Formats: sequence, structure tokens, C-alpha cells
Amino acid sequence: MRWGALNERIIMSAKETLEGSPGSARSATAPDGSPEIKHRLPYRTLIAASAGNAVEWYDWTVYATFSIYFATQIFDEKNVTLAFIGTFATYALAFFFRPLGGYLIGRYADLHGRKNSMMLTIGLMAGGSMMIAILPTFAVAGWLAPILLLIARVAQGMSLGGEVSNASAYLGEIAPPKRRGRYSSFFYISTGSAVLLASLLGALMANTLSDDALNTWGWRVPFVVGGLLGLIGLWLRRDMAESAHFEAKKEAAKATKGPLMRTVREHPKQVMQLIGFTLLSTLCYYTMFSALTPFAVKSRGADAGDVFWALSIATALFVALQYPFGALSDRFGRKPQLLFWAAAYAIVIVPLSTLIGPSFGKLLVVFCVGLGLYAIFSSLAPAIMSELFPTELRALGIGAWYNITVATFGGTAPLVIDLLSNAGHANWFFWYVAIAAVIAFCTILTLRETNGEELT
Repeated sequence: MRWGALNERIIMSAKETLEGSPGSARSATAPDGSPEIKHRLPYRTLIAASAGNAVEWYDWTVYATFSIYFATQIFDEKNVTLAFIGTFATYALAFFFRPLGGYLIGRYADLHGRKNSMMLTIGLMAGGSMMIAILPTFAVAGWLAPILLLIARVAQGMSLGGEVSNASAYLGEIAPPKRRGRYSSFFYISTGSAVLLASLLGALMANTLSDDALNTWGWRVPFVVGGLLGLIGLWLRRDMAESAHFEAKKEAAKATKGPLMRTVREHPKQVMQLIGFTLLSTLCYYTMFSALTPFAVKSRGADAGDVFWALSIATALFVALQYPFGALSDRFGRKPQLLFWAAAYAIVIVPLSTLIGPSFGKLLVVFCVGLGLYAIFSSLAPAIMSELFPTELRALGIGAWYNITVATFGGTAPLVIDLLSNAGHANWFFWYVAIAAVIAFCTILTLRETNGEELT
């Protein structure tokens, strides 16, 4: 089927959903009593939307994964501790540009379309990745090297801030109401696949290259790959159909004045709910995918290869669980899954942290349990976020408040665990995550069940 025809079919299906007709998701039996026609997922559209997201998260994860190798190349190697702090601080600082990207690109998406904004975000991310790949070292350029690194990370931070909200809004808007969880799961299928690629690449390079090779030139290879993947993502997104929800509400978006303040004024409960469960979500993600890799190697004496392989296996599990958990939320509701996720994390995260050390088996348990539990939430994250705000405020509402929370708590996770480890209080970090889980649990109790409802 040609892309144009497929796009037209998707738009018509979404319009039918908006107008209340059954569309492609039929009832149990047709009016004439014939068997139900099975709903067919628009795989090409879901892959196109998710492929760009995969590139975004691949590039973002590669920075954290390979930071242990390039820290002393971009910063002064004479002070290793300061070099790592500078690398993690740059990582964290980029997060504080995510809210700006979420606001600016989210507003752009509400005014000019989800597709246009997603093309912009993937271009920024891929460009930032290529810039890091060719950075001069501190020995060559002095302090210009970390300044250029910061510029590249700022571009990537703004890009990711816009990408998460736009991809979430897009997946939520093209989904039939009773299948929004299934469509939502593709977001983290792509994210997990990208992280898995980064982790496998890390494992391969750690086992085939010497430390000297990784420190001098090997760390650049993953960033080159990220730039090339960005070009593929741009090609995949070129013919994506625009969301019918956006088309129906773009004039209302243009007429909206002070959109950020309107989210606070008209939807304060939803803003606080988004912040409450994102607090735990971002700590889950950045603890498992970013903070534990350097922590296990530097502070607990784990072998880098063992860490990469354990994370790779656990990430494959994480990807495999997305669609089943998304479908489960369509059948039994969002709240039961969300409550179980928050409660389980509050109970297990501290005991789980005691297993981190020079043992592949224990590392595998840590990553599999942590990411398996996180999959319960991540599978339906775009669905639950897109259900909080009306269409004309959706991308901006998610983009601003989600990214403010992520910048505050997720971006600082590697820096916080590193500082606490240096002070001899690494276990405090895991109690911090447990407290966040309790806050998220209390927040989720205030959510109403939205399974099967039309988007506003």
C-alpha cells in the first residue's frame, strides 16, 4: 500500500473515532450478527512515529553510557574526579533545557502540527550527536571542548523535551479509545530498543577494544551511529499523516492566549498528577538506564562488560513486556497497573540496591526486576499523559510540566548518586527513589480511570 493511501486511511479512521463511529475497532459482533472484524494496527505509522523517538533516546542514552570513557577527553584529565563531575553536570544541565524545548516545540506542535514538530526534534538530536562525535579534546582545544559539548547537549535537551510530548500526543490521538494502551506501548518499544542498541554497542566495544582505545577514539563511534540513525528517522517520518485531533482543534489552539498559565488555571489537578507520577517514572528510567552503569563500575567494582550485558538482557525483557502491559491496561484499566508499579518500587528498590556489585547474576536480577516493574508504567505512559489535557493544550501541557519534573529529578540522578557515593552514602539515593514511589502512589490514587474514554 502506498504511503499516501495509508495516511489518508489513518486520518479517516481517526476522524471516525472523533465523530463517534466505530472505525476500525468493531464491537463484539456486527449489526448483522456476523463475527467482529479484527482491528489492524497501523504498523507503518506507529513505526514511523516511534523510529524518531528511538533515535532521540539512543543519542540521549549513549551520552550516559559512554561518559566513563570520554569524561577525561573533553575535560582536564589531570583531575579525574572533577572531569566526571563536569561530565555529569553537563548531562544534568542539558535537562534544564528540556522544559524550554517542551514549551517552545510543544506550542509549535499545537499550532503547526505534530508531524512538523517531530521532524524538527529529530533533526536537532541527530545534529547534536554528530557534533559530539567530532568534538576536539581538552588537550587540543582547552575549555572550548566542554563548551562545545554543552552546546550540543543543549540542542539535544531541547529536542528531547519536544519529542516526548509530541510523540505521546500523536500516539494518543491516532489511537481508537479502547486501544490507546496498545498504541501507547510503541513509544517505549522504540525507547527500549534504542537503549538496547546503545547497551549492546557498549558491551561489544567494551569486550573488543582496549580501555585506551575506548578512551581515545572508541567513544566517538556511537555518536556517529546516532547521527546516521537520525537521517533514517527523518526519512521514515517524511510521509506521516497529521493527527485528525490536531486538524480539528488547530484553530482553537491559535485562539488560545497564555497556554501555559491556562494549564495551571484550568487544569491544576492534572498538572499536579502529571508531576506526581513523572517523579517516580523519571527516577526509574534514569536510575536503571543511566545512573547505575557508572555507579556499578566506579563505586561497586563491577566489570563494565558484565554491566552492559546485564542491562542488555534486562532491556530486551523491558521491550518484550511493553505491548502485553499496554493491552492489559486496555482491558482492565490504567489505575491498577499504576498503583502496583508504585507500590512495588517503594518496597523493592532499597533491598535491590544491595545486590549491585561484581557479580553478573546479581546485576542481572537488579536490572531485570527494576526494568520489568518499570515496564508496567512505561507501556501506558503516553496514553495516561495524553488523557490529561485537551487537544489544543496537549503537547504544550505534557511538554512543559513533564520536562520540568524530568529536569529536576531525572537529569540530576547520575550526579546525585555520584556525589552521595563519594560522600559514603550511596544507599541514601535508593531511599530517595523509594520516597518518590510513595509520592507517586498517593498521586495515582487521585487519578480517575480513563480506559476506553474519548480524548477531550
